[in-house]
Amino acid sequence: MKNLMEVREFDTIVCDERYIDSPYFKYLDEKHFKELEQFIKEYSSEETDILEFMSIGFKRSVGTTITFHQYVGIIELQSGFQIEVLPKVTVNDDEGDFAITKRIFLNMLCCLKEFEGKSFHSASLNADRMNLYEIFINMYLQETRKLVKHGIKSAYIQKEDNLKFYKGKLMISRHIRTNAAHKERFYMQYDEYHVNRPENRLIKSTLLKLQKLTDSTENAKEVRQLLHLFELVDPSINIDKDFASVHVGRDMKHYEKVLQWTDIFLRNKSFTTFSGKKTGTALLFPMEQVFEAFVAKWVSRIFTDASNGTVRVTAQDRGYYLFDSPRKFRLRPDIVLRKAQENAIILDTKWKCLKPDARINYGISQADMYQMYAYAKKYHTSEIWLIYPYYENVKGIAPLCFTADEGENQKVTVRVFFVDLADYRNSIQYLYDTIFLEE
Repeated sequence: MKNLMEVREFDTIVCDERYIDSPYFKYLDEKHFKELEQFIKEYSSEETDILEFMSIGFKRSVGTTITFHQYVGIIELQSGFQIEVLPKVTVNDDEGDFAITKRIFLNMLCCLKEFEGKSFHSASLNADRMNLYEIFINMYLQETRKLVKHGIKSAYIQKEDNLKFYKGKLMISRHIRTNAAHKERFYMQYDEYHVNRPENRLIKSTLLKLQKLTDSTENAKEVRQLLHLFELVDPSINIDKDFASVHVGRDMKHYEKVLQWTDIFLRNKSFTTFSGKKTGTALLFPMEQVFEAFVAKWVSRIFTDASNGTVRVTAQDRGYYLFDSPRKFRLRPDIVLRKAQENAIILDTKWKCLKPDARINYGISQADMYQMYAYAKKYHTSEIWLIYPYYENVKGIAPLCFTADEGENQKVTVRVFFVDLADYRNSIQYLYDTIFLEE
């Protein structure tokens, strides 16, 4: 796959050729390294700090470095060179491992609300052969195809024209100026029922843009077919104005998801409002949110089925505040489990790679433990679970359990569980069995 570099979150890249085969750094040629560096410096966002995505540093004897953080996705530089950032799920960097990681990541993305829908099922994609940007293009095309099958909507569009017949409202002043020597004509304003409405113009413009961007034969063929179906629609000449005119009512619900993606592709937006000014674009996703949505979806599905609906699963519960007077600092545990009259059970996800070293508390954040303790107190529960992704290096860690005994039969217990993303169904089923079936 030429013109593409594959890296993982937390990787550090350098442009020093001495480190081409280094196990500690990823090498990128100087031209593209400088492009990426400039892209970071020209970063523009009103909501997010650049250091959350990637940071420029310096190491003695190595030189300038660029390190990726907990955001994954695709970055396209001005030259067209792409950097694909994948989550750190598997250990090896061979081609097969990258393909596995990509499929795991796509499965996780399907749990974000922006990606809900059958057309986002990654099994239908040639993920092994496509980079992430081509996969996102493919998914947009699938959504557009779905929209077409549902029906391209028309609307009454106001038009003005010099006609040979009377239709609509006569524009008197314009008619006098235009038709002084043409008594047979009428300058009219009228409504016409047509597909050339703002929503369709924006989709047409996106298809034309993707036609230039895609390097995939499969995607290019699909774009051509869709453009034929939008033949009667004009491209948008004022994107911002057309977006301002978009109205997704009840009869336009099937446009909603397509228009989200249209906004991303047309205005170089990202799910993290991340984009360069002139030096490139990016589609990046915060893995903390992706992991949280993924675990919440599958816990809800598997726990509900396994308990025949007796376990209620609430994601992002909003029932309590840290302080009651005044009510400030709302608590939002990722998952709350409730069963009959029993106390709630809190599950909170953390996208972090723990370390098999008790001296550093296995890498568990002290702030996270404070947070879990607050949950226990406010929800009046003694059972809290911290959910982390499973990595090879945590294989030797025994089941972790931390207990604060406060006397009078009051205690807080925080347990640690690792979800194996490569076998998430069985892993989450095991979590259910551990919580509800084991004595």
